[in-house]
Amino acid sequence: MYLHDRIRLLTELGEYMTGRAEEWEETKRRATAANGWFTPEFIGLSCRNIAHSYLQQGILEAFAAQYNLPGENPSPQTIGLTMAGNIPLVGFHDFLCIFLSGNKMAIKLSSKDSVLLKHLTEVLTSWAPRAAESISYADTLKSCDAYIATGSNNTARYFDYYFRNSPHIIRRNRTSAALLTGSETAEDLDRLSDDVHLYFGMGCRNITRLYVPEGYDFLPLIEAFKKYNYFFDFSKYKNNYDYQLTLHLLNKKPYMSTGSLLLSEDSSFFSPISQVNYSFYANADAALDEITSFPDLQCLAGELRGLPAVRFGQAQQPALTDYADGVDTMAFLRQL
Repeated sequence: MYLHDRIRLLTELGEYMTGRAEEWEETKRRATAANGWFTPEFIGLSCRNIAHSYLQQGILEAFAAQYNLPGENPSPQTIGLTMAGNIPLVGFHDFLCIFLSGNKMAIKLSSKDSVLLKHLTEVLTSWAPRAAESISYADTLKSCDAYIATGSNNTARYFDYYFRNSPHIIRRNRTSAALLTGSETAEDLDRLSDDVHLYFGMGCRNITRLYVPEGYDFLPLIEAFKKYNYFFDFSKYKNNYDYQLTLHLLNKKPYMSTGSLLLSEDSSFFSPISQVNYSFYANADAALDEITSFPDLQCLAGELRGLPAVRFGQAQQPALTDYADGVDTMAFLRQL
């Protein structure tokens, strides 16, 4: 397939993902039934973000031009792709890069997200049967030319071993932080609440640690976070909250609560579901140095002038060039 055909197909797929075709609606219902964390709200949000930020003709053409993608790949490689399943369609960016670059892929889906992408690729190949030559699914990945695998720090060690003799990208646990100054508006805090809560806080771009100035007034922040108190309607989430609350009570550890989220003073960048950690700082520059030196940081949110950060509310809206783990997937594919 030629590059312009692949761009056209991806653009049409974006329109399909934001449409209301009955088979698509039924697929989303099956995805929710298969994984209770994949609520209709968050499946819809993921699809809209992908369609608007990735699957637009102009965006795809500019992306392809940035990497000087040829009209036809003269020597397509087969990429073994192991996907995560923490949020809906979390592995779509890898799929897009491989497909757009004209390579082939063998996909091992996460059991937590095994419905959505499979349906989308079936739709895509029904429109263009030749695309089926480039997309396959497998329970185990062997004899591929290269590998892209996403998992926990523990599974990454196995990936490193199994794929050690082949070109590979191995992704590990990542998380995100935010630096507050105390001068944030109510709108800023409302958007920060989205960065913390969307997808139940399970994405690597979700804010799991806050840096606040000494003497910070938490009341406006807590009020802003209460917009997600409806999370208590989901038993999976409520069970996590009750468990973390019990730990705090048993250990006599101070905490604050929005009613559905615990705020705990903790130096860890990673926080469990239903909890966000915070730390006080006396000097913003020193805090920024500490944050940016953390090796597993995915992104930093804040409104401080000159801060190398995404704006509040934008953490879960990455662009095509916002690569996971900071590793340029398309450059990796181009050098094969």
